[in-house]
Amino acid sequence: MKLGARVFKTGVAIVLALFIAELLELPSPVFAGIAAIFAIQPSIYRSYQTIVEQVQANIIGATIAVIFGLLFSHHVVAIGIAVIVAIGIMLKFKLEKSLSLALVTVVAIMEFQGDDFLTFGLIRFVTILVGVLAAFVVNLFFLPPKYEVKLFRKIYFLQDDIIRWTRLAVRQASEHTSTKEALSKFKSRMQRVDTLYDFYKEERNYLKNKKYVKARKLVVYRQMITTSKKSLELLHRLHNHENELAQLPTQFHLMIQERLDFLLTYHEQLLLKYTGKLKPEHSEWSKNIDYVQRNELMEIFIKQISYAHEEGDTEFSSYHLLYILSRILDYEENLEHLDTLIVSYQTHHGQEINVEFEEEFI
Repeated sequence: MKLGARVFKTGVAIVLALFIAELLELPSPVFAGIAAIFAIQPSIYRSYQTIVEQVQANIIGATIAVIFGLLFSHHVVAIGIAVIVAIGIMLKFKLEKSLSLALVTVVAIMEFQGDDFLTFGLIRFVTILVGVLAAFVVNLFFLPPKYEVKLFRKIYFLQDDIIRWTRLAVRQASEHTSTKEALSKFKSRMQRVDTLYDFYKEERNYLKNKKYVKARKLVVYRQMITTSKKSLELLHRLHNHENELAQLPTQFHLMIQERLDFLLTYHEQLLLKYTGKLKPEHSEWSKNIDYVQRNELMEIFIKQISYAHEEGDTEFSSYHLLYILSRILDYEENLEHLDTLIVSYQTHHGQEINVEFEEEFI
């Protein structure tokens, strides 16, 4: 079992909320701990957004609880109606993410059975607010996330796995069921990459020069993710049309294999280039003089179709092969674009490569 930073932050936030509540001598400090659980977020920016929403939710919940408490006392039916009203108001103001906290506030206040209801409601409101603020402080100062390193690590190792499976697939060396299982895992891992990109995008820089660098990084990372998705689509095509690929003429099959080997190696080099391991001007693309250009590849493909028809080859499926070729060409174009973006970034900000990249990707 792996315990991440968010797990530890949740524990620290609960302890801090309970400590402050006891220090202020608030009754039932457990509600501060409960509020802290709801308020913990994976990023500082989301924590800021959440605290604004949760303060609003706390106010709405406390207001409804006080009104219903004064009108109907602590009757259980009144609590149920108050909860329904709170849900309706929260949905109306699009505060669904903080709905749970508002309901906790309603129940926490309306369960009081004494005479001094307003004072009790205010104390419970403050208690829950203490939990929200404690979670915000922990999010702000305790183990602040470094999403850029996490994002690049996820992209790097995911792409490494896709490349290995693609090399196996184009050589007809992978087992069908194993490839299918790998593709399913790659899809879920790609979703986690998209989530990390959103977290990194939400991180705020307050220095003007850092904002400019961050903007350029976001463009590079977005293209990295797009290119990885194109390589995954290509692997899907190779897997879906493995029978058609096996029936290709040997020479044409070898040409596709060589082209993919080159593109996959090129992709590996681009990721290393971004970490500063390769020179910005280095590109195997420009050095390979014998490399078949895209228009030449399509001409060979057209000639192969004509030849197959003349020979009466019914096993040659030009329709499915075109699917594979289109994915290869699409992947190639995205690699070229990624190379351009990385070279541009390295030229202007190469000295700012994250030190943790230097330590991890050697």
